[in-house]
Amino acid sequence: MLAFATCYEALRARDARFDGLFFVGVTTTRIYCRSVCAARTPRESSCRFFSSAAMAEKDGFRPCLRCRPELAPGSDEAVSERSLAQAIGRRLQATALEAASVKELARQAGFSERQLRRIVRGAFGVTPIELVQTQRLLFAKKLLHETALPVAAVALRAGFRSLRRFNALFQARYGLAPTALRRSAALAVAGPLRLQLAYRPPLAWREMLAYFGARAIPGVEVVADGCYLRTTEIGAKAAWLRVSQAAEHDALMVEFAPEMASHLYPALHRLRAVFDLDANPARIAEHLSVEKSLRSLVAKTPGLRVPGAWDAFEIALRAVLGQQISVAAATTLSGRLVARFGTPFITPWPRLTHTFPRASTLADAAVADIAALGLPRKRAETIREVARAAAAGVFVFAPGTTAGQAVAQLKALRGIGEWTAQYLAMRLLRSPDAFPAGDLGLRKAAGRGMPLTEAALLRRAESWRPWRAYAAAHLWHSLS
Repeated sequence: MLAFATCYEALRARDARFDGLFFVGVTTTRIYCRSVCAARTPRESSCRFFSSAAMAEKDGFRPCLRCRPELAPGSDEAVSERSLAQAIGRRLQATALEAASVKELARQAGFSERQLRRIVRGAFGVTPIELVQTQRLLFAKKLLHETALPVAAVALRAGFRSLRRFNALFQARYGLAPTALRRSAALAVAGPLRLQLAYRPPLAWREMLAYFGARAIPGVEVVADGCYLRTTEIGAKAAWLRVSQAAEHDALMVEFAPEMASHLYPALHRLRAVFDLDANPARIAEHLSVEKSLRSLVAKTPGLRVPGAWDAFEIALRAVLGQQISVAAATTLSGRLVARFGTPFITPWPRLTHTFPRASTLADAAVADIAALGLPRKRAETIREVARAAAAGVFVFAPGTTAGQAVAQLKALRGIGEWTAQYLAMRLLRSPDAFPAGDLGLRKAAGRGMPLTEAALLRRAESWRPWRAYAAAHLWHSLS
């Protein structure tokens, strides 16, 4: 928890580094804001600070219509990874629209519902239901602001089964009817839906796109004209999405195919992970810049993030395909895999032609058919093994699973060694301290052309903890 004086000074300075780390409730207006709100700074005696939007709303504060708390970046990843309660809170927020999320989450974590309520209340000051309700209401508020979906459709997409219940809770929490938030210049109901995703600046968007562009899966992903585009199957429907950088805000603009209208909430959570939008770049840069060998790299590319993954099975297969070959060769093989086993899909972009193969499809495929793509038989066997593991839910980790436990679980799969497991820990698990020290590129970059040994690199990287994944991102980027 931040000290009151620290929060107030950050509020006075409108310091973007604190955006999302706390919220301020103003007792004279009963409204709560982000640290970067452009409204006049309230008197110190009128301020109350909260670590979450849910706590502010529980105490009767309504979200500010100017700074819009639902746009605040998420909590710092490195801190939350250390806490089981924070892990449970993140899972609750990610699954807030699922009716049985609390009960199911307790089962996954190995707790009773009573234990889960105690853990969440201790960390957030609210019950799991209150936390989920806040996420649903803030998401509904986002849809009301940024789309022209009918109010009934907004309620349904925000996880409310009853329009009456939605209207009553919205009125009780925010003091106004949902229709009062409607903008006069809302988007048309028909056609793509557009929503924003905020982040803490800076963001090395061009470098992020270059990374994804070099590894784009042919037919599934495209990087062009400053945008990232991809196909997906979400909710058993094929769809597409396009991501670009907003012109006037520290945010990404996401355009969704109409087929994704019922799955916007999970899609937005996935995209936050894909582009590492919950990172705190100022804190990471300050820590890594202490190391002389990294200082110039960090200064050269401010806001460099660790690219995430849209889908667990997709990134696992991409990692296996990339073992011991070049990035370009792995991209070629992934394109063949998509053409042979993916599902054709027509999109507005001619280069987006398929959705990625389902795990069940490759789990049932003959090893000879997979090897025919140009793979050694053992690698083809590994791909089928990974597909079967994905179909069995191996890549769904229980809340509170540590990075070390997850790496051990991944290495238990045939064909996945330390490098692949650490790479997946970086991109899939979002572990800020994951570090594939055996990677030849990292060893070359750290040794400035003369590769260090893996042991020597691990010793040097000790001072980079708990941000070794970000150090790896800077080292890899230096090679380009």
